[in-house]
Amino acid sequence: MTKAKRLIDILLFVSVKKKFTAQEIADTFHISVRTVHRYLLDLSDMGLPIYAEQGRHGGYTVLSNAILPPILFTEEEAVAIFFAFQSLHYYRDLPFNTEMKSVSQKLYESLQKEAKKKVDTLQSYIAFWNPKRAITTPLLTDVLEAIINQSQLHIQYESKSGITSKHIQPIGVYAHDGLWYMPALLLSNERILLFRVDRIKGIKISEATHKTTMNLQQWLETDYEPQLPIRLYVELSSEGVRQCLSEPHLEKAVVRHSDGTGYIDTIIDQHELHFNSSLFFRLGQHAIVKEPYALIQLIRQHAYELLAIYPEPIEPL
Repeated sequence: MTKAKRLIDILLFVSVKKKFTAQEIADTFHISVRTVHRYLLDLSDMGLPIYAEQGRHGGYTVLSNAILPPILFTEEEAVAIFFAFQSLHYYRDLPFNTEMKSVSQKLYESLQKEAKKKVDTLQSYIAFWNPKRAITTPLLTDVLEAIINQSQLHIQYESKSGITSKHIQPIGVYAHDGLWYMPALLLSNERILLFRVDRIKGIKISEATHKTTMNLQQWLETDYEPQLPIRLYVELSSEGVRQCLSEPHLEKAVVRHSDGTGYIDTIIDQHELHFNSSLFFRLGQHAIVKEPYALIQLIRQHAYELLAIYPEPIEPL
């Protein structure tokens, strides 16, 4: 551990304790008392007002809280913040070099006894779970830095058609279902596309600038307007209704009848046909597509491809 990080940890510790001994710090951070005195001298030189009391019952006292003023939270607020940190544990890659375990531990240690007891109990019954992905996202930090600097990027992106080059202006990144996503303006045609950050195989920062008129929050809250609109009409069984209500992009379009069955009658973009064909093919008889014809053809193609893999078996004699 670097000296700078150790100093920060001790600064946080003494700011919470207010009154402490060198031995307490030594025991907490597994360092010698002599090293503690040296660190406290460094903190004093940095401006932390520490008063030393000599004698058998002596120790140190932080005279002022001007360096790190306490923030007063209710018990519910403190527990909520702790679990917000806990929710990040399921992500293999994070866009900043922070040890979430260390952050959570510091927050936990600052809680009052009753709040700690509540956290200990709740951890057995509540979790902000995301699927634990084995997929790595090595360029996440580089992408985030480019976004902060409003830089354009030339990326090598892996898709169904192989690895292709894209010239983009990222809007931001967000996490969903254990993966990181990046909406970005494709500069070749001024369309906003959604990219998986783990599928970015290489990036090169462009010196050109292109100011976007939308930030990530606006993009997330904006109702999507298809550029190539086409009608989607699907008849749903009760199971089809249940399944489609679990799909974020279809949920609002599902109309349910009193008997549990229903239908979808909405407008989608033609670029979404391939994605939706896989979904409705999976739903089988529970989602009967009536329009568009192009989507029906794609579902039939999925069926033919599957039959080619699984031809009718020849019965043994």
